[in-house]
Amino acid sequence: MEKQPLWNEAEAFIRICYQELGKNEMDTEHRLAEIEREIVLTGTYTHTYEELEHGAKMAWRHSNRCIGRLFWQTLHVFDARNAETEEDIVTHLFRHIEFATNGGKIRPTITVFKPNGDVRIWNHQLIRYAGYETEHGVIGDSSSISFTKACEQMGWKGERTNFDLLPLVVQQKERRPKWFNIPREIVLEVPIKHPELVWFQDLQLKWYAVPIISDMCLEIGGIHYMAAPFNGWYMETEIGARNLADDYRYNMLPKISSCMGLDMSTNATLWKDKALIELNVAVLHSFKKAGVSIVDHHTAAQQFKLFEQKEQEAGRRVTGDWTWLIPPVSPATTHIFHKNYDNTIITPNFFYQKRPYE
Repeated sequence: MEKQPLWNEAEAFIRICYQELGKNEMDTEHRLAEIEREIVLTGTYTHTYEELEHGAKMAWRHSNRCIGRLFWQTLHVFDARNAETEEDIVTHLFRHIEFATNGGKIRPTITVFKPNGDVRIWNHQLIRYAGYETEHGVIGDSSSISFTKACEQMGWKGERTNFDLLPLVVQQKERRPKWFNIPREIVLEVPIKHPELVWFQDLQLKWYAVPIISDMCLEIGGIHYMAAPFNGWYMETEIGARNLADDYRYNMLPKISSCMGLDMSTNATLWKDKALIELNVAVLHSFKKAGVSIVDHHTAAQQFKLFEQKEQEAGRRVTGDWTWLIPPVSPATTHIFHKNYDNTIITPNFFYQKRPYE
């Protein structure tokens, strides 16, 4: 990395970070001088834990597509930059899963590994279901087909059910990736049942409790952490209106509609809408009954409104991607639908990166 652009990024981050942490000007200038010397000598610099922790929180705060940013200050930050082997990395990932799951009382968590490509996690999410193409159609999650094939080529073999847990695949620098099965006892899954429709449980649906995104790059002050898995908790529409409902995912709406006895001969009967609502009712009911943290989209929108107010009080502008912030169910019932958002990207932030297996 060129030294001058990195220095510019570092200086901009440190000044904002240290101001928000309440540090004085002398501490700020002293730290900037340290960083400048380190960049001149080595071409890079190392964040202190305090900088890493606040930078990760700022990245969540700046995540334009996230409706759950009200809780950015509660993020638990694990520093795993000392992990040297694939086994070390996986031990940290197992700890993340257990800590974040917390028996269902989910804790927003991020684990940060060595920067600049020294560590890569191949998984899109740490916990995810496999997808298999067969002559009779897709078994499991169709969004996982390419990654599942990559795992199989490395020697992993699933049971070929609709809900096979994929292994963790980690890579150190340019070495060959290694895969590791996740211990079943640390993965909390929720069976999906409906509070009124007793036949719903016969569909044998379930979903995992914690969405831990693991393939995005965390950028703080010009340093790129390409392995930094992070999680909040689910909004019910992510499962009930997307994962289980999308026709290119589990495509459950026709089956649910059929079981409900709905007229599916024309779109005008709104059979998809009726089935979609009951599927989301079932997801919310099941997670709450299992004692697993989840938020409905109306409450999430209210929380985002409070986040907007708090940011305004702090003198910061809120950026956002409207197309992602509106919930996929009844968006016009939320204030977000009726507002415009500036989609400018502010750093620190999370960025998409090319998948190693594609």
